[in-house]
Amino acid sequence: MKVLWNDQIVDREVVRIDIEDRGYQYGDGIYEVIRIYNGHCFMLAEHMARLESSAQKIKLTLPYSIPQLTENLKLLIKTEGITEGEIYLQITRGIASPRNHEFPPAGSVKGVVTANVIPFERPDEMQQAGLSATVLPDERWLHCDIKSLSLLGNLLALDQAIEAGFDDALLQRDGFFTEASASNLWFVIDGIVYTHPDGRLVLPGITKMKVLQLCRQLEIPYREEPVPIEALRNTQECFLTNSVWEIVPIVAIDGKTVGTGVLGSITKQLQAAYIAATKNKSDSL
Repeated sequence: MKVLWNDQIVDREVVRIDIEDRGYQYGDGIYEVIRIYNGHCFMLAEHMARLESSAQKIKLTLPYSIPQLTENLKLLIKTEGITEGEIYLQITRGIASPRNHEFPPAGSVKGVVTANVIPFERPDEMQQAGLSATVLPDERWLHCDIKSLSLLGNLLALDQAIEAGFDDALLQRDGFFTEASASNLWFVIDGIVYTHPDGRLVLPGITKMKVLQLCRQLEIPYREEPVPIEALRNTQECFLTNSVWEIVPIVAIDGKTVGTGVLGSITKQLQAAYIAATKNKSDSL
């Protein structure tokens, strides 16, 4: 298996991560997960723009330019011969010794880049059958707009949901829904699609960006505003979006069916439009 290590394509066994890499010790780094369709990265420019934004927010100087990173990702996909899958890209602040909480002086360390490609096919069964979820308090930090390596809050929520017999957790803060454990969260109420606006409480999802665009194209009314927990009683459809799953319905919340308990018409319409978009070469690099 070949992987990207800094600016080289190497065998995975060659990669060595220093014990004082700040990503390893502090989770001090950022990442992106990008879907591959027909051998090309979907919405790669948008992913790289978000990567750059995350880096700026944590004062991390990218060790290589966006064009360099982009070309190396394309080369990795070509080398591995993957046509359908995902690519995981991670950049840490680098090696700083001795260990110190303080950010190292600018220019004193160089970030470490790793990326690997994972074969993956569209989860058709999940997209049709849907998932169950439970509502849990959002106890993550207050910089959810940064795609940080520090994901323990998300992992704890997902683990709690799974232990209780559910597939995922729908997170709420102060009585309003924010996200799921690893996805943007959507509700359909009275024919209108709702999702939390971008900001510090949610990740600015790339799939979310595309779905909002599709809503405009399909003339589906939508609102970017927080949804209160009380709105569940009037919810006809609920779905999640992320780059790997695309669009997946939530058919039951805390044991109660959502709408008719099956894939809803608006969710289905958006799924079809999204799949069509993944075949559009203008969105793929």
